[in-house]
Amino acid sequence: MGRLNYAVKSDPETTSRATASELHISFKKTREICHHIKGMKLSQAQAFLGDVVALKKAVPFKRHTEGSGHKKGPMANGKYPVNASVEVLKVLRNAESNAEYKGLEPSRMYISGIRANRGRVIRGMFPRARGSASPKNTTTVNVEVILSEVQ
Repeated sequence: MGRLNYAVKSDPETTSRATASELHISFKKTREICHHIKGMKLSQAQAFLGDVVALKKAVPFKRHTEGSGHKKGPMANGKYPVNASVEVLKVLRNAESNAEYKGLEPSRMYISGIRANRGRVIRGMFPRARGSASPKNTTTVNVEVILSEVQ
């Protein structure tokens, strides 16, 4: 697969970027995580995702609310998407290390852009009775993160 371009242009002097391609996680859950942590400071977002993995805080679901019940706190619907949170946390750590390599201060960085895009569908077949088969497809997700310094 060819390399994906970033959706937003950024200044290479004050920003740090990272991307992950074809992750085997749910697009809907990843979209809700990205929507919630956009604009957060990097340390705050990493702490939030750590709490989601530990099942202490829920991610508020705004668009894909089917089957998600109310959670305590100032939110309505919410879930604990652990697998997607772990993968987004890896991308955030990668962007943080890229910022350190460029000489930027990670403690002054915030998430200026984060996006989840649908990746390719990996086609598969699941054998059934009497020689037939049903499709068993795996959807993938591409995640990109842009960190900027607070002015």
